[in-house]
Amino acid sequence: MTRAGVGRTYGVGVAPESVELRSADGLRLAASAWRAADRDPDAAVVVAHGLTITKDHPSVVAVAEALATAGFAVVAYDGRGHGGSQGLCTLGTDEVLDVAAAVTWAGAASPRVVAVGSSMGAIAVLRYAATDDQLAGVVAVSAPARWRIHSARALLAAAMTRTGVGRRVVERRKGVRLATTWTAAPAPQDVAARVSCPAAIVHGGRDRFIPPSEAVRLHDRLAGPRRLDIVEGMGHGFGAGAAEAIVGAVHWAIAARAARL
Repeated sequence: MTRAGVGRTYGVGVAPESVELRSADGLRLAASAWRAADRDPDAAVVVAHGLTITKDHPSVVAVAEALATAGFAVVAYDGRGHGGSQGLCTLGTDEVLDVAAAVTWAGAASPRVVAVGSSMGAIAVLRYAATDDQLAGVVAVSAPARWRIHSARALLAAAMTRTGVGRRVVERRKGVRLATTWTAAPAPQDVAARVSCPAAIVHGGRDRFIPPSEAVRLHDRLAGPRRLDIVEGMGHGFGAGAAEAIVGAVHWAIAARAARL
């Protein structure tokens, strides 16, 4: 397990602003941005949430604020089908277009952009990273390596997203609009083999949804500079311990990218 320092700080209390992103397929995406007015950011970071939560979820805000405090401009957005954004959720497939829209915003804030995603968001940022060799780095949190059901919780999630009854329950209870048809997307481990930018895999040692062994498998398939951080006590997604590990991983990615230039 590796860790990196947090770096200099802006000072706690950088307030977010509301911004709107536009995806290549024409969707409006609601987003929040953190950036200091009195200095240039060390880099810009895109934050992509997991299934059924939004940019305003406390765990997403905590990660965004930790990154802003560490000296980065940050944009977190509602993925398609979630919160204030248009469209239908495709569980990480078309979400690559959402990542691209956020990277465009981030690129205007800094020439160095790192994409961070959790669970479904991790799948999306990895897919995007495989297409953009100018990306400074990518951090995948709680990502699977293979399309396998590893737990009873994962089986329930599959039932909720792959059946009509399940999708109606998710929309009624979580407000998430799910697509009714799916494309056969490549497994994340196959996508990882095409990611050449610095890539960090962050995973919870207590993740009961996707086991840490999937993080190891995903890490081992990465094509470029790579880092693996199994965080003791952390569960699935942007939970306890995630923010510190993510900030360290972003700093590592930027340093690794600079070393290659």
